[in-house]
Amino acid sequence: MARVNKSPQVLNFFLYFCLTICCFSSYVSATRELDEDNWREILQGEWMVEFYAPWCPACNALGPAWTELTNRAARKNLAMKTAAVDVTKSPGLSGRFVVTALPTIFHVKDGEFRQYKGPRDAEAMLSYVERAHWRSAEPLSAWKSPDSLQMSLVAHFFKLSQALRSVHTMLMETYGLPTWGSYLIFAVGTIFIGALLGLMLVCVIDLLYPPRRPDKVTVSLAEADQRKKDTNKSDDEQELLNDDIVDEAEHSQSDGEKNSPSDTEEEPATKAEGAGDDKPNEVRKRRSRKAD
Repeated sequence: MARVNKSPQVLNFFLYFCLTICCFSSYVSATRELDEDNWREILQGEWMVEFYAPWCPACNALGPAWTELTNRAARKNLAMKTAAVDVTKSPGLSGRFVVTALPTIFHVKDGEFRQYKGPRDAEAMLSYVERAHWRSAEPLSAWKSPDSLQMSLVAHFFKLSQALRSVHTMLMETYGLPTWGSYLIFAVGTIFIGALLGLMLVCVIDLLYPPRRPDKVTVSLAEADQRKKDTNKSDDEQELLNDDIVDEAEHSQSDGEKNSPSDTEEEPATKAEGAGDDKPNEVRKRRSRKAD
């Protein structure tokens, strides 16, 4: 009889336990898992978004507080929703939001992103939303906005880095290459790809901005002869000018010799010796100029 009387109590306990699990599951399911495909849902309404990794101890410590935040927001019928991003599954989102530490929490209100830097307990995070403490925080600038074009490019680079990391792991674990061998392969590949991209860039620049060729000028034969004569004439004038420069230099040198002290002392003796000579003094001849 005792076993028969206890059976309804066991059934009631099991029923209450199932209801509790169902309610708890409904609260926990309110946390939206975001990925590369559905992350734009947070651009509408108010959200608290957590970036975590399964291997992160701090993220695991934040788990109970985050669950409590979700449950209390649901019980109070707040418009705020919670979401979570696993950076190991969605590396592009971590690059789009420039997540450099884990866990990282963002508050999103109608497309404005603010990083939450307060205490990591449910009461503080709930007060941050209820009392609108987020108004005192500086939102992300336009150029760092996750939905901008430049941050989309950063997200693609993060995806590429994750893919390269997977290839590096595969080369070491599957093919048994040493670490330096994997790095050598990546170095050769980087040099080859860089040279190929450089060649493509040069071709594109030459296509868009072709080099300018000198314009060809067509002249008649008579004009060519006239230009040739003018060139010869200018050469003759330059030669005559050089001759004038030489003559002036020689003339200045002769004047200096006349006025030198040695010449003045020997001048009387020279005149005395040449008094009986009837030869005329020698006249310096000037170099004849070339005919034009």
